[in-house]
Amino acid sequence: MITLENVEYQVGGQQVLDGIDVSVEAGKIVGVMGQSGSGKTTLLRLVVGLVRPMAGRILIDGLDITTLSERDLNRVRRHMGLVFQYSALFDSMTVADNVAFALREHHLLPPEEVAEAVAERLRSVGLEGVENMMPAELSGGMQKRVGIARALAMEPSIMLYDEPTAGLDSVAATSVEDLIVGLRDRLGVTSLVVSHDIVSLARIADEIAVLESGRIQFRGTPDEVSAATSPVVRKFVAGRLLPARAGHSSVGVEGAEQ
Repeated sequence: MITLENVEYQVGGQQVLDGIDVSVEAGKIVGVMGQSGSGKTTLLRLVVGLVRPMAGRILIDGLDITTLSERDLNRVRRHMGLVFQYSALFDSMTVADNVAFALREHHLLPPEEVAEAVAERLRSVGLEGVENMMPAELSGGMQKRVGIARALAMEPSIMLYDEPTAGLDSVAATSVEDLIVGLRDRLGVTSLVVSHDIVSLARIADEIAVLESGRIQFRGTPDEVSAATSPVVRKFVAGRLLPARAGHSSVGVEGAEQ
């Protein structure tokens, strides 16, 4: 559903991404883990076509978006939902108007049907009765869920998440993680999640790719990441206890095979 082939990107002559190969199968969740400034958000911007690579191909459902016009890119984007790190809700709009924004902008529904569509999207993320509230009245976790509801407004087949649990307490973070997994399980949504939080990614991702120095240094299941002896991977998981997967015990770096 998402494929990056030998993608390169530079900013001001500095190599941000250097030969990136990443793929996400339909209905799967792939996490890209990296430190701040490693190029994770740039990777998402490339996938959604907000910036274009200096080299390589980016395929969305088999279509190379690097060759598309802006008009054709917009058609592809209608099948994607993007959840920003800090929710990026419009402060001057109510929750309902935030969620309805894309529906109205693209005239996807008759005006009389928008309110019910908004209510349905909010129910799907576990929020009801908040339509008339302002973003500032919501907790951080609720804002994240409104951001997800807004991204779901156009019923995308692909969801892109930038640090979805950043700044949230453990309860709110777990709620958002459960929601991401639920969208995969209930709706078959394909998800690409970028984060520096290995514990969060281990809970939700089918596979995790480790990004450092502009390259994917390791890729595997959460269990394989947990057991990896690669110095790059060990640096990320050192001192952290990964959550247990079905049939496996939790293994931190200290328990990994040398």
